[in-house]
Amino acid sequence: MLFHNEIQRVFKSDSWRKVNKRLIGKMLSEYMYEDMITPEILSEEGENIEYALQVSDSKHYQYIAQKRFFDSFDVKWTTVYIVENGERKEANSAIELLVDLQEAIGMSSETAGHLIKEMNNTLIADAHLLEKNVKTSDELIYEDYALLEGYMTGHPWITYNKGRIGFGYDDYLAFAPEQQKEVRLSWIAVHQEIASFQSVEGLGYEELISKELSETERDYFSEKVKQNGSDPSHYYFLPIHEWQWKNMVIQNFPEEVATGKIVPLGEGEDRYLPQQSIRTFVNQTTKNKHHVKLPMSILNTLVYRGLPSERTLIAPRVTEFIKRIGETDKFLKEECRVILPGENASINVNHHYYTKLKQAPYQYLEMLGTIWRESIYTYLEDGEQAITLAALLYEDHHHKPFIASLIEKSGIEIEEWMQQFFKVVMDPLLHYLYQYGTVFSPHGQNTIVVFKDGKPHRLAVKDFVDDVNITDQDFPELKGVTSELKAVLRTEPPEGLTQFIFTGLFICHLRYLSNLLVNNQMMSEKTFWRLLASSILNYQERFPHLKERYQLFDFFQPKLTKLCLNRNRMVDYGYSDDDDRPHASEFGKVTNALSFFRKKMTIGSN
Repeated sequence: MLFHNEIQRVFKSDSWRKVNKRLIGKMLSEYMYEDMITPEILSEEGENIEYALQVSDSKHYQYIAQKRFFDSFDVKWTTVYIVENGERKEANSAIELLVDLQEAIGMSSETAGHLIKEMNNTLIADAHLLEKNVKTSDELIYEDYALLEGYMTGHPWITYNKGRIGFGYDDYLAFAPEQQKEVRLSWIAVHQEIASFQSVEGLGYEELISKELSETERDYFSEKVKQNGSDPSHYYFLPIHEWQWKNMVIQNFPEEVATGKIVPLGEGEDRYLPQQSIRTFVNQTTKNKHHVKLPMSILNTLVYRGLPSERTLIAPRVTEFIKRIGETDKFLKEECRVILPGENASINVNHHYYTKLKQAPYQYLEMLGTIWRESIYTYLEDGEQAITLAALLYEDHHHKPFIASLIEKSGIEIEEWMQQFFKVVMDPLLHYLYQYGTVFSPHGQNTIVVFKDGKPHRLAVKDFVDDVNITDQDFPELKGVTSELKAVLRTEPPEGLTQFIFTGLFICHLRYLSNLLVNNQMMSEKTFWRLLASSILNYQERFPHLKERYQLFDFFQPKLTKLCLNRNRMVDYGYSDDDDRPHASEFGKVTNALSFFRKKMTIGSN
């Protein structure tokens, strides 16, 4: 029977119960934060609050949670029980909770049905991770950047974070990042009539390909094109993922294959590891070669993981824009020494017919292309180690946090470590925002901290093409931004731009890091957020000439718009095939704890 060994090893009743209980705790925490559920308080004892969530006349969920800053909650997943018809039993099915909440949350049956599939896929992946024979946190702090990604557990906020609709179980075992299986990418030749090549200044197609493919590979691929009756000089070679070729390209580009506009070439020699985003691959054969970003049209978290044509086309221009700032600004270049792995080249292939449809579903406009991003390894100096922010949320099977092992290695106290961490992370992000009206989306995958001897040392930020946005204000620093760039980069009003850091970093990552430190008795919540507030104020004191912009992009306002990621799928967008990628839902306001700490520090200094 197919997958018999894997199923026997992973699908165990104890493991299944545990991953379900953890997910139930996460669901209750995040749905409370997003105001999708409003449980009743039964009792309070110290920080512990006992809640009851009524789901029918005869059934309610009962659990203990602690309040956190930013209107957040930490539901203790081991305390969740169901009381039904007066009988109390363990809550051990996340799918049961989802179905119980359908009416209360207002999910359509279509949405709930698809979401059951995403939740089950997530639980299956969690069960694999639970049964994975992993290294301890003490060992993992020495792990290689690309390999470390394979231990991560997914988006900390989204409850269906490994839904991966489109993958079969065979695809999951072969291609999911937590499987840590190296892959050899397939290559195709695409006629230049239907494909376009873009690159940063000074990098040509031939130079790029000569570095990515050996002479033997280039000769072999050229011969395959000749055997097809065509001239290789009229084609671009580009890598493609096996899943995308089998599931999207053959079915959607058969005319191009039949007419020789697309020629399958076979596998390349190099081996790659998939990263958490699933569609980004790190070369393991030659680590200094580009990281490759490929479309994989599976639905994961909120979107199909293709490559939007308009952003693929502009990727090298965005890289030049971001790097020009980094290379000409003395603070960024000499003090922060920020690392900016550029998206140096791209190939885009539009679909002849989908592009002519009015409001075509966006997934069909993102099916074929490649982006080559500079390898993080090319920037690392002796003794430096690159680690994504996402890794700082990891706990090993013995419940030891990865960050605890890093701090122990550093030999300094946690408060000093966190001060250094906030300075390393915040200074470059704030400078791009305040001085240049430009913001990254610094979530856990895009933001990379470079450590030295266990201490935060400098920052790297990646994924410019998807996640760089600029202000709609008339900043002189943006005078040189071309209309071509502006047409693709999103321009945002002040709060919108502020949200990329406030929600993208503070809400989407730091509130989970704070919770981890609190639950492991490493640092109080107040100390954590006070240190963050101090890091922002320290930057602002360093650059007093930007005072007006501190008020424009205000991280200390008492409330900001609450952006919601679970509500986005479950209530607002569902699974409709729209012509644009869904954006985070706005619902109510979130109380900003940083406002409280700024007031406290201001009073203390008077």
